[in-house]
Amino acid sequence: MSSFDPSDAPPTPQERRAVHRPGADVIYRVRRASSASPAAPVVFLHGLASNMTRWAELTRETTLGEHHDLIRVDLRGHGESMTRRRFDLSVWSDDLAQLLTEEHATRAYLVGHSLGATLAMAFAAARPDRVAGLVLIDPVFREALVPGKAHYARNGPLFARAATLIRALNRIGLYRRTLKPLDLEQLDRQARVALADPGQLEAFVRRYGSAREDLRHIPHANYLQDLVELFRPLPALHRVRAPVLVLRSTIAGYQNEAAVDRRLGELSDCHIEAIHCHHWPVTERPHEVRRLIEDWIERREGRTRP
Repeated sequence: MSSFDPSDAPPTPQERRAVHRPGADVIYRVRRASSASPAAPVVFLHGLASNMTRWAELTRETTLGEHHDLIRVDLRGHGESMTRRRFDLSVWSDDLAQLLTEEHATRAYLVGHSLGATLAMAFAAARPDRVAGLVLIDPVFREALVPGKAHYARNGPLFARAATLIRALNRIGLYRRTLKPLDLEQLDRQARVALADPGQLEAFVRRYGSAREDLRHIPHANYLQDLVELFRPLPALHRVRAPVLVLRSTIAGYQNEAAVDRRLGELSDCHIEAIHCHHWPVTERPHEVRRLIEDWIERREGRTRP
């Protein structure tokens, strides 16, 4: 007689929920834990010009859904949480705090990629009691940018002024009425087919790093504001009391590794894993990323994988 493995069961349906906040409804989806007594939820935070579909594949296939609610959120100004009003890290942090309150979650694990990692660190530094752990996937640090990329940080005030001007034009009715939907799960599948051909690598990097492509899916002001927030100076990370897992790409090449090490060295409990890929580990190495996150959270919760 064969035994039943909970990981073989189909994932539970995902609920679409909203946090009603001043200036925007923040939309998120929840896959409820199959356990009757779930542990802290796992919240997934997407990157620049992205949306919650970045995490669709991972949350569907991960074994974490047995013990944790899995929450994918569209940050304000992205995906279904669209707004043309101003936002910043502080606003996103307040949105996230309200989401956790509405989910009756005292603490949560935060998994963030790039800009999402920036938000996770800022949230954990400001609200340490609400964070069970952080998973930072290719975090970006302003002071670590190599000379060829440092202009993104230096031009932050210019990006902010341009975003303010564009929002003023939006208020008088000058804006695109439709934005092309962005399904990152489908795009990732296409990217992996291309990556199977070594000759397609350059095209992949161009596509995933293209501002022109990004701007088909997001208002110009929101894209500029994303850049401002991605390179905004972060507070001292010694304020972060939660344990941290960092997944660092090995061939992105846009940050000084010693400078990254100095910032991560401020964290009191930090484990680093290298992933051989560019700046998109979830796209390029999905199984490796998923397994590393699962193993780390399981260990933190005192569970062992078979």
